[in-house]
Amino acid sequence: MVTFSILAPLYNTPEPFLRESIQSVLNQTYEKWELCLADGSDREHAYVEAICKEYLEKSGGRIRYQKLLRNGGISANTNEALKMARGEYIGLFDHDDILHPSALYEYAKAVNEQGADYLYCDETTFHKGDLNKMLTLHFKPDFAPDNLRANNYICHFSVFSRELLDDREVFRAKYDGSQDHDMILRLTARASRIVHIPRILYYWRSHSGSVASGIEAKTYAIEAAKGAVAESLRGQGFEHFRLSSTKAFETIFRIQYQVLGEPLVSIVIANQDHAEDLKRCVASILEKSTYSHYEILIVENNSTTAQIREYYASLQENEKIRILTYEGAFNYSAVNNLGVSEARGRYVLLLNNDTEVITANWMEELLMYAQREDVGAVGCKLYYADRTIQHAGVVIGLGAHRSAGHTHYRQHWKNLGYMGRLCYAQNVTAVTGACLMVKKQLYEEVGGLEEEFAVSLNDVDFCLKLRERKLLNVFTPFAELYHAESASRGSDGEGGNAARYGREAERFREKWKDVLEKGDPYYNPNFSLDRSDFSLKNAPCGVT
Repeated sequence: MVTFSILAPLYNTPEPFLRESIQSVLNQTYEKWELCLADGSDREHAYVEAICKEYLEKSGGRIRYQKLLRNGGISANTNEALKMARGEYIGLFDHDDILHPSALYEYAKAVNEQGADYLYCDETTFHKGDLNKMLTLHFKPDFAPDNLRANNYICHFSVFSRELLDDREVFRAKYDGSQDHDMILRLTARASRIVHIPRILYYWRSHSGSVASGIEAKTYAIEAAKGAVAESLRGQGFEHFRLSSTKAFETIFRIQYQVLGEPLVSIVIANQDHAEDLKRCVASILEKSTYSHYEILIVENNSTTAQIREYYASLQENEKIRILTYEGAFNYSAVNNLGVSEARGRYVLLLNNDTEVITANWMEELLMYAQREDVGAVGCKLYYADRTIQHAGVVIGLGAHRSAGHTHYRQHWKNLGYMGRLCYAQNVTAVTGACLMVKKQLYEEVGGLEEEFAVSLNDVDFCLKLRERKLLNVFTPFAELYHAESASRGSDGEGGNAARYGREAERFREKWKDVLEKGDPYYNPNFSLDRSDFSLKNAPCGVT
């Protein structure tokens, strides 16, 4: 059985908060633990030492205490606590927070059954001393490296194998204020099995002076967080990137990676008639895009109007544009596969004919992720004409058909999203084929879009094939377009389209049955699959 060493740096902790924190460890149903208390409190708070020694006698030797000669801050005090630790696994615990009684049991189970070497759980922030006054419920995704770089979503309750430490320090003092983000970035980069336990097992107390009450309490944390993320990025080979705070929060970042070279991007647009939609789409690309090294391949499929023929003729003189012809009944996958086969670019960008560019540097924002070796597909943020959200990432299992659905659907464009998710680039299981960039080589290696999914779910299926290769799919909110969804083919919920979608959804569920049963790793199982707004299930697991 694994032994957990829980490190708690103390400094002038209010008596009721300290007692509740220590008692929450004593209440653990899993008993192989030790609590290492490093006390940097001043003379005016000598009661902290007295309380610790009182509990020391009650713990049966499982509480270890050291009075420090001086207060070194969170990082130094935690590192002093580490010197007392004898367990195989280290847990980090704030001196005024509370653990759920089953926290260590759940962690021990994950270690024993899954070989976890880094673990974290869901958490809640509560007001002062009342657990019934929860301010936020943070239900997290499984490990997502792009999320973590932009936002320390992991936070509490971090527990990790001692073997992940490369020296005798947990925290580095130069990143005080964001020492946990720095530590998580470093240790998850070394971990081989990161496990997220989707239960609220950590209660983060919000009170005056705590980071939980607002970043204003520790403004230096902003620069510390930027420094930690920058060092992590450089350590993983990234250069010439830019970090900036987002509107969600000062320590939630936009990361702009360097676009390497100027590779050719082949934009593939399937089209049948709909001259006005296509004109608007192409004009927005030509007039607004700041990236210039691209070609547009329009794949014509069974158009009949004179208007579209006239428009095609007008495009003949533009050397960036080629018109291809797909003969046969409409099959979105087959049409796009033909376009990609004729593409000259190293990167292909599938684009619906009913989209319109908003963000001038949209291609750069997609390309900076598509260039990475660990990334498969990259998708953008799409709006309806009324500026409500049409696409901000796809979750498998979501919706009435339990196939796939879009998160934050129909939310206002100014919405920050659940825990700020509409404000930073992140890992998702899938992105929509209405605007999807990928390396041409990858597209071909996985067989392109599956033609058995003639109209729907071909993009999600494609993204799952990329994920089978251990590649990350990325949604970025910094590439924005309008999308008049279904303007070309009609709604999936109407007439014969509904029946067709039902058949394709059934085939999708059969093909990806095992994946669907496991659930979407980036969508917490506490969330309802009937809604796209991160609403909780009626009886969410872990809320106890």
